[in-house]
Amino acid sequence: MGNLLKSIGLVVLFFSFTAFLVIFLALWYFSSDLPNYRFLENYKPPVSTKVYNNNGEISADFAIQKRTFISINTIPPFVINAFLSAEDKNFFEHPGIDARGIIRAVFKNIKNVATGQRLEGASTITQQVAKNFLLTSEVSLSRKIKEAILAFRIEKYLSKNRILELYLNEIFLGERSYGIASASMTYFDKSLKELSISEAALLATMPKAPSSYNPYRSLSAAIKRKDWVLERMFENNFLSKNEYALAIKEEIVLKKRILDFYKESLFFTEEVRRFLFDKYGEDILYKGGLYVKTSLDNELQRIATNALRKNLELYDRRHGWRGPVKNIKNTNEWKLNLNAIKFDEINNWKLALVKNVNSNYAEIETSESNKTVQLQLEDLKWARKFINSDSLGPAISDVNQVLQINDLIWVEQSEDNKKWYLRQMPEVNGAVVILNPWNGRIYSMVGGYSFDLSQFNRSSQAMRQPGSALKPFVYASALDNGYQPNTILLDAPYVSEQPKDLGKWKPDNYGNKFYGKNTLRSGVEQSRNLMTVRLAEAVGNEKILDLAKKTKIYQNPQNLLSFALGAGETTLLNLSSAYSVFTNGGKTIETSLVDLIQDQNGKIIYQKKNYQCEGCNEISQELENYPKITSNENAVLTEATAYQMVSILEGVIDRGTGKQMNNIKIPLAGKTGTTNNNLDAWFIGFTPDLIIGVYVGFDEPKTLGKSETGAKAALPVFQDIVQNLPKKGMSSFFKIPPSVNLVNVNIADGLSSKTSNTNVILESFKIDEFPQDKYIDLEKKLSTVY
Repeated sequence: MGNLLKSIGLVVLFFSFTAFLVIFLALWYFSSDLPNYRFLENYKPPVSTKVYNNNGEISADFAIQKRTFISINTIPPFVINAFLSAEDKNFFEHPGIDARGIIRAVFKNIKNVATGQRLEGASTITQQVAKNFLLTSEVSLSRKIKEAILAFRIEKYLSKNRILELYLNEIFLGERSYGIASASMTYFDKSLKELSISEAALLATMPKAPSSYNPYRSLSAAIKRKDWVLERMFENNFLSKNEYALAIKEEIVLKKRILDFYKESLFFTEEVRRFLFDKYGEDILYKGGLYVKTSLDNELQRIATNALRKNLELYDRRHGWRGPVKNIKNTNEWKLNLNAIKFDEINNWKLALVKNVNSNYAEIETSESNKTVQLQLEDLKWARKFINSDSLGPAISDVNQVLQINDLIWVEQSEDNKKWYLRQMPEVNGAVVILNPWNGRIYSMVGGYSFDLSQFNRSSQAMRQPGSALKPFVYASALDNGYQPNTILLDAPYVSEQPKDLGKWKPDNYGNKFYGKNTLRSGVEQSRNLMTVRLAEAVGNEKILDLAKKTKIYQNPQNLLSFALGAGETTLLNLSSAYSVFTNGGKTIETSLVDLIQDQNGKIIYQKKNYQCEGCNEISQELENYPKITSNENAVLTEATAYQMVSILEGVIDRGTGKQMNNIKIPLAGKTGTTNNNLDAWFIGFTPDLIIGVYVGFDEPKTLGKSETGAKAALPVFQDIVQNLPKKGMSSFFKIPPSVNLVNVNIADGLSSKTSNTNVILESFKIDEFPQDKYIDLEKKLSTVY
């Protein structure tokens, strides 16, 4: 008997040793290439970057996964208890593996196999953290062993609260929502603190199967699972009997959070996205949880967008009807085949099919209704056939001249819903920029007619010739070099030799007319090309181009006189920014879209500053070591010269190429710009508080039409904007510096005047200058061939 017991003992010992050895070897084998889990101590999951406007309203959310990280200390206990009841009720008791849970799952799965039900797992929250952060979702024994080993190690290295924090911020809960804070907004549009117990229980149903228990798709299944979670919470003593009774009866009301991003601001926020991408890279942009405060003003963005779109559409109609979107051969189920057509989400236009046409009206069926409505002849008068930019077909007297049966067209319903109008997407495009001339903050950036149709930003990416919009910098250089606003210049034919065998250059005025001797002021107000070229040669083209470089209009311009007429290329943003030197007293500015950036911990990592502070971070009792504030702005013009240009550009509005706005009762100044063959149209204007730049042209450059100048194509956009500007806080005048004297001058001959009449204006002169009551004979200074 003793030998038998001894033999049995040896067998048991052998098998025990063998089992221990097998387990040891298995653990050694699977532990040899386990990933490092120690980074979880300081890990924060990917969080979306949020962009806010100047009122603190969210304007954009850049993310690969929708997630908001939230500390475990700020999560309500009932939310935690809901997830513990649903996923791991013994979480605070087990060492990473729940032995009781495994035994319970084994017996439950035997029953499930017998009844054909889905098998249950026994993974703890710690195991799920190990799988989600460190392993794949591969279904295999080796992965489960690795998961268990990592769970033990994680439990020894991290606190229970840290493990729970990682889990609740990482889990996928459907609808592209990761983490409970994001899911709370997705399903209820509430913060976690605002959730009810029943709503928290519903969120806790989803880790098991986010698709199956998605309440937007399967509400009944989600509610059934939610009730099960509430029962578990009650059984685990997380709820009192009364709390359970109330929660089980509560009706679930879903409310998806709709981030109604201002569609008009998409060009602005896309420019911000590019800025962040260039500065921080893709990972930080989409996963870093940045807080980005911008200078975006929604009201100004709306005003600018509406003005640009309205006037591009008006330009488009002036140049006639280019035809339908297409003519449909097979009209069966035509509404199902519209996906390839780009829609603009800002307007309310609809696609429609022409069902019948007679001389007085066309019958159409819109894409959103089976009802037939009419387009009347009187509303199609604008739709003369487009031939080219300067030619249209005959006047419209019959609807058949415009439409045919089965034409697919754009239409818009009137505000009173009584009429329908024919529309067409403009081919012409444009841009608007509104910025602060004192600090460079950009309030509005409209990069085109529609972000949905084209994301190309014509305000910052389109390189175009500024044409006459550059002239103020020619005249500013002259004023800064001894010339006066009443200096007399000659407007007459001009021919010049150009370097590098470019041949002779012979510029013309618009309209091919010559105006003789005129004041320097009138050269700007009436946009005289020949006066400008003569002045540029007299002042020195190098000085003018140097000013253009300092104001960042050009980077490396060629030393050609044609550049004085705007022959080089720049962007609307650069040109508009350059005009700030006139308003702010002659200083350059750094434009910016972003005021402040914080990382997800709240640390400021970027801040827009117009100054540098030397010694601000140092503590010193010595007077000579006090911090020193230095401005980032560079003075490129004197205050007096800057104001003289403001006064002259006010004259553009009062008497010159912008005189159609002289009835607007706010202080305005600006300059039109038109390039050769009317390829581009500009108006850069300003109030004492804002620079407003407008550009109009085609993406593939071609003429706008011989009558489509800056005054006709671009200025109306500016006019619509300033007429709708908020009046509150608007400055009522341009500040006159003490270095300027105002003298009555006759605008026709530039001579000082003691009388007051319609030809006499208050001209601005530098304090140490006097009006020159004589002609300046520039011809003697120039080597010009006439």
